Amino acid sequence: MQAARGPGMTAALVPNLAIPRNCTFAHDDWFILARHWYPIALARDVEQRPVGTKLLDQPLVIYRADGELVVAPDICPHRGVPLSMGKQVPGGVECAYHGLRFGPGGQCTHVPAHPSRDIPARMHLVPFPHIERYGLIWTCLDRSVECPEPGMIIDIPHWGEAGYQCVVCPSVDIHAFAGRQVEGFLDVAHFAFVHKETFGDPDISEVPPYSPVRTENGFEAEYWSSVSNYPVEDHRRAMPTFQWLRHFRCHLPFSATIEIHFPNDGRFVVMNAASPVSAKETRLFAPTCRNFDTDRPEDEIYEFTRRIFEEDKAIVEAQIPECLPLDPDLEAHIPADMSSLMYRRGLRALGLGEFFYC
Repeated sequence: MQAARGPGMTAALVPNLAIPRNCTFAHDDWFILARHWYPIALARDVEQRPVGTKLLDQPLVIYRADGELVVAPDICPHRGVPLSMGKQVPGGVECAYHGLRFGPGGQCTHVPAHPSRDIPARMHLVPFPHIERYGLIWTCLDRSVECPEPGMIIDIPHWGEAGYQCVVCPSVDIHAFAGRQVEGFLDVAHFAFVHKETFGDPDISEVPPYSPVRTENGFEAEYWSSVSNYPVEDHRRAMPTFQWLRHFRCHLPFSATIEIHFPNDGRFVVMNAASPVSAKETRLFAPTCRNFDTDRPEDEIYEFTRRIFEEDKAIVEAQIPECLPLDPDLEAHIPADMSSLMYRRGLRALGLGEFFYC
C-alpha cells in the first residue's frame, strides 16, 4: 500500500473513528472518507433478518428492534462472532453462538447462560449514526454525529413529488474502486460505445462542448446531445429534432445524479451512490424517479437499470490502475473529460491521496 498522503488526520485527532482491521485504504484517506455519509442497504431488505455488510472495510450489522433501526459493528462483544449470522427475534437480534440478544440502541438485553445477572457495559454494542432516505439506509462511521447536516447527503431532484413514480432498484456489486465507478457515471463520451445495447447510438459519438460548474458539495454539468435515452428497442418514440438535456449533479466523494429531460416535459432521474465496501469493492445504489410511463412495472425498471449498470461494470472492473489516479499527469485527457477532471480536482480538494494500492 502506498504511504498516506493526506493532511495527517491521525486517530489521535479523531477519537470517534477507528481504522478497521485489514484496511485497504491509506490511513489518512480512510479518516477523511469515514466522516462522510453513505448508503449501506435497501431499507426493505432489513425487515425479517439482520443484514451484514461492509463500509470502508468496517463490517456492519443492520437490524430492527422494537421498530428502531440499529447499525453497529458486525461482531458480538462476547466471542467475536458476526451478529449477521444470528437471527431476528422479538426485540432485536440473537447471536448464533451463545444466544446473546441485542435490542434498541445496541444494548445487550439477555445473556442466556446467566439470565439473572447484571449485564456488563462491555457487552453492549456501540452503534453508528444512521438515517433512512430514498428507500436506503445511510450511515457515517464518525460516531460524534447523530444525523447528517443539510447537504451531507445528495438530494434527488423530484423525489416524492406528485406525479412521479419513485423506484428503489436493487443494488449492484462492482469489483472496483468507488471513484472509478462514479467517474464512469459522469462520463459523457461513452454512451455510443458502452451503452449501444441499451440506449446509446453508435452513430452519434461526438461530444458537444459543455462546462461543469462548481457547487458547495461538488459540481453540476449540463450536457446537450441528440442521443436518445429511450431503450434502443423504443427509439421510435424519440423526436428526430429533439435535443436531450442530461443534467449531472456530483456530490463528493462518491454520489451523483443525472436528470434527463425527455420529450413533452418528461423527467427521469437516477441516483448513482457508490458505497465503498473497500478500496476495491463497491456497492452501487440507484433509486430512480420519473413523471412519465408511471404505470411501468417496477420489475421492468429494475431490469433496464441493471442492464445499464452491468455495461458500466464491465468497463470499470477492467480499468488499470484499479483506483482513481488524482495526479492529472498520470493519464491522458480529451476535452470531453471536463467532468472527470473536475471530479478528480474535487477529491484532491478533500485532501485525499492518489488512490494507488498494491
